[in-house]
Amino acid sequence: MSARRATVRAVVAVAAGAALLSGCSSISAPDISGPGRTSVEVDTPELRALKATTKIEPCAPGDGTRSDDGLPSLTLNCLGGGDSVDISSLRGPLVINLWASWCGPCERELPIYQEFYEKHGDKVGVLGIDFQDNRPAAALELAKGAGVTYPQLADANSDLAGTKPMPPVPGLPAIAFVDAEGRFVVDDVPQLVFREIKSVQELEELVAERLGVEL
Repeated sequence: MSARRATVRAVVAVAAGAALLSGCSSISAPDISGPGRTSVEVDTPELRALKATTKIEPCAPGDGTRSDDGLPSLTLNCLGGGDSVDISSLRGPLVINLWASWCGPCERELPIYQEFYEKHGDKVGVLGIDFQDNRPAAALELAKGAGVTYPQLADANSDLAGTKPMPPVPGLPAIAFVDAEGRFVVDDVPQLVFREIKSVQELEELVAERLGVEL
């Protein structure tokens, strides 16, 4: 292994440790991984009816093809019904908010992401992924209460985590950044940040730093 790649792996490991300390440390994620993988239905008549009471926009596949520096070739279902999306097809500039109904900091963040989307959605897209969450109805209710309108995918079994080039996701909240060329990895480093966003300005600064988009 090259010294550079070793450094990158060390950085990811440190970020993972920081996530455990600064993310949802007081709330444990449901154990839905491994041999006992759960089969969580995120598209049922009841969930579609619930989603219809929200203003969440439809999920839409991207128009790109898989690249080595892009998101993994993984198809995720739309939360509450709609088109499934191969996330490797997505192009940016795009901010992906990984969240869950069991995550207190995620709940606090949702209105901030929504405000960012309302201000800058014409320049920078926002996508939510309800991650490692076996309560899709609770997630939809939470998004509804926060006034969320940006599209929402679901990854109940956290298939995204650890699927190359995505590193493990040991805690939430987490943010992934995808640039206009569909790159998620820049200079061997996945653009994944473990942080609770406290303000729109903070998110704007991260977008400028990670995506080079000044807002």
